[in-house]
Parts: sequence; structure tokens; C-alpha cells
Amino acid sequence: MNKGKITQVIGPVVDVEFEPGKLPEIFHAVKLINPSLGDGELNLVCEVAQHLGENTV
Repeated sequence: MNKGKITQVIGPVVDVEFEPGKLPEIFHAVKLINPSLGDGELNLVCEVAQHLGENTV
């Protein structure tokens, strides 16, 4: 599983930056985990809609 970093949130759109060569494919799921919530059901699952460049989806 690849780990990324949230770089921007605008409304329902979340930009996530990954290490070079570790981008998830378009239409694949990305699970956003809040460490204070643990691995519970309140975490968010998003779908990759676009590769934005600079290792960001």
C-alpha cells in the first residue's frame, strides 16, 4: 500500500501527493486515514479522478 500526503482540500476535492512512481491508477480507491480516529469507519475513501502532475492525484 502506498502512502501519500494530503496537500489541498477544496470542497469535495482532495489533492494527495505520493512518492515518485507510486501514483494510484485512475478510478482506484484512496483511503484517507485520520490517525486520531484509528482505522475506524469514520475514515474517508475517495476515488482517483485525475493525475494532476508533480506526483499528485
